[in-house]
Amino acid sequence: MHLVFRTAPMSSAGPVAVLLEELQIPHEKIVLDLARGDQKSPEHLALNPNGKVPTLVVEGTPLFEALAILQWIGDRFGVEKGLWPAPDAPARLEALSWTTWSYMTYGAVIQRLVQTGGRIPELTSEVHHTAAKTDAQLLLGILAGRLAKAPFLLGAELSLADLIVACVVGYGSHCDASYEGHAHVSAWMARCQARPSMQSANG
Repeated sequence: MHLVFRTAPMSSAGPVAVLLEELQIPHEKIVLDLARGDQKSPEHLALNPNGKVPTLVVEGTPLFEALAILQWIGDRFGVEKGLWPAPDAPARLEALSWTTWSYMTYGAVIQRLVQTGGRIPELTSEVHHTAAKTDAQLLLGILAGRLAKAPFLLGAELSLADLIVACVVGYGSHCDASYEGHAHVSAWMARCQARPSMQSANG
């Protein structure tokens, strides 16, 4: 299968790079220069009309939105390696739930932190930023409650779900959403970040 991964350094393409490395999936990589505006080129817009990364071109067909790419990789390559639940496995529902939670629920709070924390002057607000920090800690508490039951999200063994969620939590830690006050999350993050794929993608 021919895969073309269109990516950029220090971008939301990072989690996709982690999974491609973790599963050792052969692919062609095209690195875009976002500062130069490569993501707005006609070539890229023809593949991803949003003008963003990541974009994964699968046998000529483009797939965009990071979460869609990550869950597709899990389905297509992760099941056979025991790192993603099969479609009929109960854990499959948990994997879909937690990975979607990280992007849609937790990710929305991180976006609020970014918007209100000073990077966008017209949206900067101490009141709203403090409220977003509180919400982030409440959500990290939910994650901690899950991890209090088992070392990884789906049980005793690491899965791609852990790597996906850990990437989002790690990004959040740079946006004023520290997980250090949640012992179970901190220990889990250390386990995930010890994976060579995480170190390689972030190195």
